[in-house]
Amino acid sequence: MATEEIPPPGYGSRLLHRVEVAEGTMAFHFEKASQFDFKPGQSADVTLFNPPETDSEGNTRTFSIASSPSESHLMFATRMRDTAFKRSLKKIPLGTEVKIGSPTGSFTLHTNSAKQAVFLAGGIGITPFLSIVRQADHDRLPHKLYLFCSNRRPEDAPFLETLQMLARSNPNFQLVCTMTGMPQSKREWQGETGLINQGMLSRHLTTLQEPIYYVAGPPAMVAGMRAMLVGANVDEDDIRTEDFAGY
Repeated sequence: MATEEIPPPGYGSRLLHRVEVAEGTMAFHFEKASQFDFKPGQSADVTLFNPPETDSEGNTRTFSIASSPSESHLMFATRMRDTAFKRSLKKIPLGTEVKIGSPTGSFTLHTNSAKQAVFLAGGIGITPFLSIVRQADHDRLPHKLYLFCSNRRPEDAPFLETLQMLARSNPNFQLVCTMTGMPQSKREWQGETGLINQGMLSRHLTTLQEPIYYVAGPPAMVAGMRAMLVGANVDEDDIRTEDFAGY
């Protein structure tokens, strides 16, 4: 006799707001249940009920939580690939009920504030770091935080202005953004250009071997960053990664 599947735990929620935060990238704001406690850097499943479109991947996707625990809502951001789930998420009416799963994951800031944290983000891999940096600013954490984020152009960089404001607000937070495709941009850019590499890190960090590194982005970028750090004699135990496959 087949056993009945027990649905995973979750919280009822509603879609409150959606906004484009970069070309081809949207942020979705949802109600946050009073019992929903999470750590910055964690992720959660979002399940759509009876969406207008569905496919073989089903009606649930996992997203890093881009908002911080101190905020009254939950925010997820994603590149808007042409999939049934994302088309549905873009067209369902505001107020639509969804289920948000319990927070999961250990891609969270270490507790030892004597160790610097260096975040390396590619594209939408910025989302867990946005949560961490926002909460660090709110709590006035003593940790020294460095965020290197890579995008093709300023037009493609999610939350760029928010991150720049946080860098001004928090003296312990240094932001280094780099653009790899400025010839295709219509905006001016005075910051770094080119891929994140050992030379770029060395220009902004006093030592490469002491911090704890967190890497999030497309799998090829994550693998490349890990190889680069290992080649710079960073201890592998000090490298933490999260792939954003299929984003």
